[in-house]
Amino acid sequence: MPRTIALIVAAGRGHRVGGALPKQYQSIGARSVLRCTLEQFSGHPAIEAVQVVIAASDRVLYDAQTAGLVLRPAAVGGPTRQRSVLNGLEALTDDPPAIVVIHDAVRPLVSPSIISRTVDAVACRLVDGAVACLPVTDTLKRIEGERIAGTVDRQGLWRAQTPQAFRFEPLLAAHRAAAGLGDSEDTALTDDVTVAERAGLEIAMVEGEERNFKITTADDLERARREAAPRPETRIGTGFDVHAFGPGDSVTLAGITIPHVRGLVGHSDADVALHALTDALLGAIAAGDIGLHFPPSDPQWRGVASERFLRHAVSLVAHEGGRIVNVDLTLICEQPRIGPYREQMRARIAGILGITPSRVGIKATTTEKLGFTGRSEGIAVQAVASVEMPVSRESS
Repeated sequence: MPRTIALIVAAGRGHRVGGALPKQYQSIGARSVLRCTLEQFSGHPAIEAVQVVIAASDRVLYDAQTAGLVLRPAAVGGPTRQRSVLNGLEALTDDPPAIVVIHDAVRPLVSPSIISRTVDAVACRLVDGAVACLPVTDTLKRIEGERIAGTVDRQGLWRAQTPQAFRFEPLLAAHRAAAGLGDSEDTALTDDVTVAERAGLEIAMVEGEERNFKITTADDLERARREAAPRPETRIGTGFDVHAFGPGDSVTLAGITIPHVRGLVGHSDADVALHALTDALLGAIAAGDIGLHFPPSDPQWRGVASERFLRHAVSLVAHEGGRIVNVDLTLICEQPRIGPYREQMRARIAGILGITPSRVGIKATTTEKLGFTGRSEGIAVQAVASVEMPVSRESS
């Protein structure tokens, strides 16, 4: 792969966004817009180094927002975007790359794949540059004054984005030539493809992405904040438990006392259903099993209601930022009959978990007289829990 450097243009002021800070220094989540952008490029395998162009007045802001990142010394921008890019290119002439990838700092949701596409297009094709584009899908109208003067044919029209990748030397020459036109001319050069076109360079198109939008207004900033928020993932946990019958005149299942000729044997109240469900929730957040949190060798848990175990698992899920989506239990036994108590069980579990009964499934089955449950020696329960968890950048 030819040596490639990213040039991030961050010298603009962005007055339409509002706020006390330039838009590239405003936050989206825990990071600034600029830092989000820089991390995408500095961590990309095709990018050897990152050069940033900033406004001279933003030096303190820039230093604070880029702490810990390995970047080339920032270049100072000019009065127009074209002059800022030229200043950035000139900063690379001491050790020029083969390819330069130019990107707006205020497109923080650029993906690794779109960076790769633009770099690969220049590295692997006989072209001078490549630009990410999206097709125009809306109907376009030409306006004169406040009236519609006609419809513009959108066939063949595309929206240009950044990144835009170029062979370094031809682009540097094109920018130097454009700068010679004077500020009245270079203000019209709104992107680097326009500069390259004026110089007769051949530019290819690669597929852009809707998510790679430019933050221009306050609404765009809010959209970026929504898009950058951690996306939840669904995790699944399973639990299985068995308790044998012993002396007693009732069993406790899913927090409901059911009259029976025998009881269940266990260190706590032997609620086999809640034990299995507790393990399912703990498993969904990789927090071990019920025995780790409530060792049967500890006398303080003797005879305790198993609801306490389940509430502890629920609190751990909440502490991790999780949300219980649904649970499903299968009770395996010949006796007692579960059907008459099913709705009570669903309501009881739903109350403990803080979800609606419609998210609690309870089924009962037998083993056709086979095995220990078939011989009415005990009850087994299988449980499944799904938990929606936020995905942090470190774990994704």
